[in-house]
Amino acid sequence: MNDITKTFTVEQTPLQVFDAINDVRSWWSGQIVGNTAAVGDVWFYLVPDIHFSKQEITESLPGRRIAWSVTDGYLAFVDDKEEWIGTTITFDLTEVDGGTQVVFTHVGLAREVECFEVCDAAWSDYVLGSLRRRIHERTGALMR
Repeated sequence: MNDITKTFTVEQTPLQVFDAINDVRSWWSGQIVGNTAAVGDVWFYLVPDIHFSKQEITESLPGRRIAWSVTDGYLAFVDDKEEWIGTTITFDLTEVDGGTQVVFTHVGLAREVECFEVCDAAWSDYVLGSLRRRIHERTGALMR
């Protein structure tokens, strides 16, 4: 496996799903600083003393695709603290049977990297858990 991939389907439209994904603060824990919705936006994710990453939005096609390029980062729990740098996080949306299939991929986070197992489990919680609830119920596990 060369990337982390998570797939799920919801009843909402691709545009509703797109809007929910862009509302990153509602489904991804930690501190998020910056705008998270338009191409060129740069934002930061921070869990003090554990994880820092800087994302730049490189693609934003309403109802179809979102891509974040990880341009800086730090992971305290692995030897290579910069494993995320140079990876890309994508969300591909496809209309299916009146709903939307979401394919999340963390491109470049291969099984060979030290954080793979921990990151795979965390993305399962965030994408298949919190984001899916945010889309389906309009209240992600992390909404305050």
